[in-house]
Amino acid sequence: MAADIFPRKKPANSSSTPVQQYHQQNLSNNNLIPAPNWQGLYPTIRERNAVMFNNDLMADVHFVVGPPGGTQRLPGHKYVLAVGSSVFHAMFYGELAEDKDEIRIPDVDPAAFLAMLKYIYCDEIDLAADTVLATLYAAKKYIVPHLARACVNFLETSLSAKNACVLLSQSCLFEEPDLTQRCWEVIDAQAELALKSEGFCDIDFQTLESILRRETLNAKEIVVFEAALNWAEVECQRQDLALSIENKRKVLGKALYLIRIPTMALDDFANGAAQSGVLTLNETNDIFLWYTAAKKPELQFVSKARKGLVPQRCHRFQSCAYRSNQWRYRGRCDSIQFAVDKRVFIAGFGLYGSSCGSAEYSAKIELKRQGVVLGQNLSKYFSDGSSNTFPVWFEYPVQIEPDTFYTASVILDGNELSYFGQEGMTEVQCGKVTVQFQCSSDSTNGTGVQGGQIPELIFYA
Repeated sequence: MAADIFPRKKPANSSSTPVQQYHQQNLSNNNLIPAPNWQGLYPTIRERNAVMFNNDLMADVHFVVGPPGGTQRLPGHKYVLAVGSSVFHAMFYGELAEDKDEIRIPDVDPAAFLAMLKYIYCDEIDLAADTVLATLYAAKKYIVPHLARACVNFLETSLSAKNACVLLSQSCLFEEPDLTQRCWEVIDAQAELALKSEGFCDIDFQTLESILRRETLNAKEIVVFEAALNWAEVECQRQDLALSIENKRKVLGKALYLIRIPTMALDDFANGAAQSGVLTLNETNDIFLWYTAAKKPELQFVSKARKGLVPQRCHRFQSCAYRSNQWRYRGRCDSIQFAVDKRVFIAGFGLYGSSCGSAEYSAKIELKRQGVVLGQNLSKYFSDGSSNTFPVWFEYPVQIEPDTFYTASVILDGNELSYFGQEGMTEVQCGKVTVQFQCSSDSTNGTGVQGGQIPELIFYA
């Protein structure tokens, strides 16, 4: 943070110290009289250098930053800037250096440019969600790699299904392969949430094609189709086209054929895609024949279903058992806490069933972090009397961040003579993911680390 070195009018009866009297944070472009001997107030070169941040004092260059109508004039010091960026060094001291007092930068956001200057002058990284992409652009443009890396780390930390598609587009633009990979992990695992997000409609055509082409997209094809139509509607607005079915198809172009319409459930096709108006009459007829005829017509659409993702199962018990009247439910909660060392997406739980023949269970599953509910679902499942586990799914996979404990809970209703786990493990290695377990205070029905219910976590990684 810039030091407070500029004097303000001293109020009557002020008991401020000299530093408080004469120094203020220089967040705006000020050209004030400096306090006497301000250099002696700061013991390190870093602190004295920070005083010059956004300060007209001794400035030998100015930048007019931002697009026309939204510019901001910012002071700079060539030596400091050249030390922090090879681009600035070439600009001010290189063979082709131009001796300009004012430099216009219309393609960089003023707030982002200030964030970059703050890093160069103060060695401080100050990022915000609404300017981090613009700051990354500035850091890339002026080759400030450590700030660029911090921006990418910030984006990875804040990555979710809501912004994954937009960040995918930006990560490709900025050539950040690690961020691109993280975006794909989120989009694959939480595909339906990502496709339904507002951000999906903001992506460019090339990113749209790459998502529609994605083999591991974990979504129903009708959701993919509807998302593409939503994108097409917004794209028509971007291109100032009338919102007609013809124009929606026009902006989609060949990307329409990347939607695997023949792999939809027949009901989804008949009640959705077939009545959308986007398909021609011949395409609709051919796809109906594809569903029903022995001799299937050739289609321009991809007819092979996506592979999706294969869920992994983390089993925390080494054995299971049952005893008469051992496990009673009666609306009580079985709960366990867990943490992972890598980001994963919890799709559901594997649960035990009846130990005395086939039976149906009702299960309310829930996932919380620090008391905040992240996902829950109420569903039924059928157990066949074996000691196997039976999957119960959340509506959407829930993103789990590393090194933080989450609480998995279930309230079961059904046959009380059920299997239960024994010889529980506090740590389980599942593929490349390490899962740690600990007891939960929410558990009121006996489940803990050593034994009980919720034997499996089902996740994508």
